[in-house]
Amino acid sequence: MESKKASLSRTYMTDLILPPDTNNHGTIFGGNVMAYVDKIASIAAMRHCRRPVVTASSDSVDFMAPIRTGEAICIEAFVTWTHNTSMEVYVKVEAENLITGEKRLTSTAYLTFVALDENGRPTEVPRVEPETEEEWYHYKNAEERFQHRVKRRKSLKERMEQKRQDH
Repeated sequence: MESKKASLSRTYMTDLILPPDTNNHGTIFGGNVMAYVDKIASIAAMRHCRRPVVTASSDSVDFMAPIRTGEAICIEAFVTWTHNTSMEVYVKVEAENLITGEKRLTSTAYLTFVALDENGRPTEVPRVEPETEEEWYHYKNAEERFQHRVKRRKSLKERMEQKRQDH
């Protein structure tokens, strides 16, 4: 299977934050940000593999600053690394003051997606080719993040099995 450039998966989304999207502080609900993050990351993953995908994990969503009513939420995602059937996607979330044009970083996340074949089974994905400095930055530490996820998942399975045996 041929590899694909990371730029081919790069996806952008912008939306206006309105009062129904916000909490009593006038800032967007964290769950709404997480829904945007999952949606854009899945689009980037599907663009990379041209297959249906499912979310396998979210390493973290780090909230660094709020997005307020009347601001735009600007989200960017791209595939940073691939394994056999999985893809790591980096997502960056910014707030934009639409009057001043000022943008600020509000959240970042890494998510993992698994590509599915016609029968809903995991299927091979193309390798990713980083090109820009930003893409290389995320790519060079991706194997380490992958190993951490494997270890975390194994530990969780062991705890679940132990809990099942205790009951």
